[in-house]
Amino acid sequence: MKLSSITLKVIKAPLKQPFKTHLETVNDREVIIVEAKDEDGLIGYGEAVPFSSPWYTEETIKTCFHMLEDFLIPLTLASKPRNPGELQSLWSGIRRNAMAKSALEQAILDLYAKQQEIYLGRMFGGERSEVAAGVVIASNDVEDAMRQIEAFSQSGYQRYKIKIDPRHDLEFLSQIRGAYPDIPLMADANSAYTLNDIPHLQKLDKYNLMMIEQPLGHDDIVEHSRLQKQLQTPICLDESINSFHDANSALALGSCGVINIKMAKVGGWTEAVKIHDLCVEHDVPVWCGGMIEFGISRAHNIALATLKGFTIAGDISSSSRYWEEDIIVPEVVVEKGMIQVPEIAGIGVSINEKRLKALTTYSETYR
Repeated sequence: MKLSSITLKVIKAPLKQPFKTHLETVNDREVIIVEAKDEDGLIGYGEAVPFSSPWYTEETIKTCFHMLEDFLIPLTLASKPRNPGELQSLWSGIRRNAMAKSALEQAILDLYAKQQEIYLGRMFGGERSEVAAGVVIASNDVEDAMRQIEAFSQSGYQRYKIKIDPRHDLEFLSQIRGAYPDIPLMADANSAYTLNDIPHLQKLDKYNLMMIEQPLGHDDIVEHSRLQKQLQTPICLDESINSFHDANSALALGSCGVINIKMAKVGGWTEAVKIHDLCVEHDVPVWCGGMIEFGISRAHNIALATLKGFTIAGDISSSSRYWEEDIIVPEVVVEKGMIQVPEIAGIGVSINEKRLKALTTYSETYR
């Protein structure tokens, strides 16, 4: 691949409106942009998407930067991998730190696809020319949530996800279903319940939900197996799926009916595709999860969602969902519930260099 340098850029921007869950309220988003450059000047882009504090995963912006700067980048530049297929083996001595690995692998794969003059999704067998878009409604106020649903429905989003917890779930679902009886609706619990809540969770079956995402512990697979047997509504696992091994264990135990694949959380493209292939083999639907990301990560997710197993609309909304201005050109646009898949080599978008520079708070290049 003839890597000549890797650059890390920390960027930060305010969200258009706060993203609220029972765990945290996010007002500003900070990420790390990874640029992998070859000897001919081609650049591949990745995006590290941990949060600034460890409320969602143990990784943070600071720990991710540390792992990239002090371990992953020096090892990669010194080893001079010939192709991206060597990366997992190369990094095998570094445990976990999935988001750091994912961002660097994204950048190197984008670069490699550009060198091969092929759209990144096609490299992994993606066939779709458009992907279905879903949107997250993150609000603690039901009236605000319904206003958001109404606004987003103008773009025809094909799946709406609301955040729930035991304090307001029945009120939220009752009012939303009363106003929107037919929309494709799912609920994300972010581990707000325990097995003691089984009778309460069974009350959610009547709301015709597509799925309930991660109702129990963020690192649990076994208890979800017990819960799924008590519910009609499919359970979707998210936080507890951090690897192919996790997904394989969940399917073996019958812990879920759906899996949310977050490329950043499982360590990158290679692991995400392995999980996708496993779920296709077991006839378990998957969808592509989001991390309140900027356009680079969003472009990678679009490419991933072109694979055949992604039959449920993912958390892939328009750039305008979170940003006044994104860092990619063209920005992601949802029309009639769909996003058009680009055919340009790599991730299919260019970088808005002016916007990227304006948001950059720190930059370092390694050779």
